[in-house]
Amino acid sequence: MNERYIAAIEVSTSKIIAAIGKTRGTGTLEIVAVESEPTPEGGVRYGIIQNLEETYSSVSRLFSRIEQRQNVHPRKVRGVIVGLGGRSLKNITKEVSLNLPEDTEIDDQILERLRNEAFHSAIDNTLEVVDAVPRVFRVGNSDTSSPKGMVGNHISGVFDLIVCRPELKRNIRRTIVDKLHLEVDGFVVTAMATGHLILTPEEKRLGCMLVDMGAETTTVTIYQKGALHYFATLPMGGSNISRDIASLGVVDAKAEEIKITSANALVEHNVPNLSINTLKLSDISNMVVARSEEIVANIIEQIEYAGIKDSDLPGGIICIGGGFRLKGMIELLEMQSGLNVRRGTLPDYVKIDDARANGVEIAEVASVLYAGATLSDKESLITPERPPMPTNGELPLEIDEDPKPSKPAKAQKTRPNIFEKMGRGLANIFGGPEDDDSDLLE
Repeated sequence: MNERYIAAIEVSTSKIIAAIGKTRGTGTLEIVAVESEPTPEGGVRYGIIQNLEETYSSVSRLFSRIEQRQNVHPRKVRGVIVGLGGRSLKNITKEVSLNLPEDTEIDDQILERLRNEAFHSAIDNTLEVVDAVPRVFRVGNSDTSSPKGMVGNHISGVFDLIVCRPELKRNIRRTIVDKLHLEVDGFVVTAMATGHLILTPEEKRLGCMLVDMGAETTTVTIYQKGALHYFATLPMGGSNISRDIASLGVVDAKAEEIKITSANALVEHNVPNLSINTLKLSDISNMVVARSEEIVANIIEQIEYAGIKDSDLPGGIICIGGGFRLKGMIELLEMQSGLNVRRGTLPDYVKIDDARANGVEIAEVASVLYAGATLSDKESLITPERPPMPTNGELPLEIDEDPKPSKPAKAQKTRPNIFEKMGRGLANIFGGPEDDDSDLLE
């Protein structure tokens, strides 16, 4: 069983996080190293890199540190899987169809043609398609999520096109490829990747909502009958609460600290008559509760926008993201929605071997890593070659192992392993157990 390393990166408004994962083809992913640091001020807004140089410097430091970790060194990062998120991501529903010869058996090639038809559909030229996720297929007069093997002379499919502003990917490439000289081995829509990894098959079949609350955006994805039903990115998150506290007269860093250590999203009836940094706890409480209730109301409203009812989500609401570190936020969402709410956790087949990493805090980048392990056979790390030992008593020439290779190393060819089988099995998330799920990774 070939050992293979995968590198992934998540760039958000609040922090940049890089991770290295390892698989031996056993069906598990070992997260061996994680490094993160706060995003430089003004470097990223709503998921889009604004300052290329500052962001490059942060990413360069992250990979430099990660390459020095004991279980990574002397390997060097060659390429990365990049998670996409942010306010510009949204979905457009598109129906496409194909006419076929009489009594044609639907196979993978036909399904790929249908997906390509959807992926390359004409849309607003200010947007770029990054994924085409099947929702339902129709063969003849029958609706199905698993059309492979059916017979007919016509097939149609409803796809959710996940689109974004072109600068989202363009600025990532300018930072990762042009400045850092690494390859982008694939783009993964983080919300789709977390849906693969964090949600259970039963929750997706029953109907559930995944909520990822970050600093400036909150992503909501709804699943029904095992497939994606709705996707939306709300322009609000944990930073809204921090900025409210800062408006009372403290710096942003202190406001964030107060939010995490002393604030509560729930109404507290007996707030002590105390102050923090000259701020009254009662004033902080009133402001935090008001903003938290606004965010929760907008999350719950997505159920109506999706055209369904609360009763259509017996799988409940699953929460991930730094915004849910605020005390009482999950309880508030449960109280206001009337649904079962749980905190999302990594499954048992994702192991964290880095003692510094917290599973709750790395859920997104872990999902991107798993997508890379499941849907790609590329090797993200290379081991620099050492010069041959001299035979004439002369010292060998020194080589500098730090610079990145000018050309990416060829990806290792690996035999099909259990990850590939698991990847094919994950296809029912987007349309049935027999579908090709390679649409997750561009």
